[in-house]
Parts: sequence; C-alpha cells; structure tokens
Amino acid sequence: MKDIRNVAVIGGGTMGNGIVHVFAQNNFNVTLVETKKELANRAIETIERNLDRMVTKEKISVSDKEDALKRIQTSLKLDEAVSDADLVVEAVPEIFELKRKIFEEIDKSAPEHTILATNTSSISITKLAAVTGRPEKFIGMHFFNPVPVMKLVEIIRGLETDQNIAETIQKLSEKLGKVPVTANDSPGFVSNRVLMPMINEAIFCVYEGVATPEAVDDVMKLGMAHPMGPLRLADFIGLDVCLDILNVLYEGFKDPKYRPSPLLVKMVDAGKLGDKSGEGFFKYDK
Repeated sequence: MKDIRNVAVIGGGTMGNGIVHVFAQNNFNVTLVETKKELANRAIETIERNLDRMVTKEKISVSDKEDALKRIQTSLKLDEAVSDADLVVEAVPEIFELKRKIFEEIDKSAPEHTILATNTSSISITKLAAVTGRPEKFIGMHFFNPVPVMKLVEIIRGLETDQNIAETIQKLSEKLGKVPVTANDSPGFVSNRVLMPMINEAIFCVYEGVATPEAVDDVMKLGMAHPMGPLRLADFIGLDVCLDILNVLYEGFKDPKYRPSPLLVKMVDAGKLGDKSGEGFFKYDK
C-alpha cells in the first residue's frame, strides 16, 4: 500500500472544511474540491479563522498556521483534483444520489491505488462502494463536528472492504490525532443508531406537551451529566440532517421506533433547521 501523502476532500461545508483543516495541520497535502469559487473561498476563510483561534489559545504557533494553509489548495474540477490523490474523502450532503454521482466520477479519475472514503453519518458503506469498481478500497471515515476538536473517527467497513485498507485508515486517523473506533456497516453505524432515537424521543416529549425544550435539555444535562442537551445538540447538528438520518434508520430497519417525530418533519418543512438557519428548538444569532 502506497503511503498516503496527497488527500482530496470533496465538499467544503461544515464537515469538509474541518476535515481539510486536520489533514493540513498534520502535514498532509490537501486539495479541497468545491462547485463554486466563492464556496471554496468561504471554506478557506473558516479554516483560517479556526487556525487563528488555535493560535490565540496557544495550541499552535503562527508558523504552524501558515504552514498548514500552504498545504491547502482548492479546485473546481473533481477529475483533476483526484488524479494524484492517495485518499479521497467525500463530505457532501446526506443524499445517496449525489454521493453516487460523485463516487462514479472519482472512480474514473483517481489512480488505481487510491482509497475512497465517505464521511457519511448513516448511508450504507456497502451500497456506496458498489457504485465503484474498487469496493475493497472503499471505507467509511465518519468524523464528528467540530472536526478539529472532536477526537472520534468512526471507521466503518463495507461488505468488501479489505482488512489492510481498514488498518491503513485506522493508523491514518491516529496520525491526525484522532481515536478511531471500528464498526461494521449497518444503518446509522453505532453513533447515530444510538444518538438519533434519543434526540427523536426528546422531540416527541416536546411534541406531546410533556415538557418544554429547555426542561428536556436540563433533565439530560443535570440528571444524566450530558454536556449538551439533546435538543440543543439537534440544533447544532441541523434538524434537516437529523431527519435525513432518522429516515435512513427507519428505511433500513423497517422498525417504527425510528419513525421521525411529526414535529421534526414540520420544523424542517418550515426551514427551522437549528444554528444554521437562526432558529430550531432555540433561537440563535445568525
């Protein structure tokens, strides 16, 4: 297996720019792929702000920040960006058809040795791998938000993922300063299979008038020692993302316990998505 030096990250949103950040900070050459120049610029600005924050907290030096930024380039052309990549990490929205189209194009343009990884939080790794001609080199690499801060990387093996690939990605995660935890492919993996039903049940408590959002979150923070209440966490994740994941769980298991709360559906329909829209279960300054 060729050493991983060049990494392409597809998507510069909240997760994508965080993934670019940690790779660049840990001495990897990274190409960030976006669909528009302004989106790529916005991602770089976010990375620079986050690096500045680390300098202020004296976690890195100014020269560390400058070196990290030098290792990042941007591209609007997916085929060119992956042509010399040792690893490609996809970090686009949780829409299977969108991911399928991207991985079909990556598979055509990336070298034979390139490992393909997806940051999906719930979609089947096996199903995504099957759209490529290299399912044995396909793996889930699920980072957590905010990526530069959160230590966990959930490593998910598809049905045909080669053991050597899984071990390579585990070691890579450790080089990034992360703690890799492995799981086999199953709807929601471990993290969201456990988390989303809790969030959904918290939403049902509000929907059924059992308690206010503030009360639900206080119970979980003060009684269960959670650092953040489930409804505040749902707002942070994005209510649309929570709904997407619950739908994947519901379809994957055909079990009514994963049925999204009607209140969650209604809030997403109303555009109340949490932090990113300025309002979810709580209100925020955009």
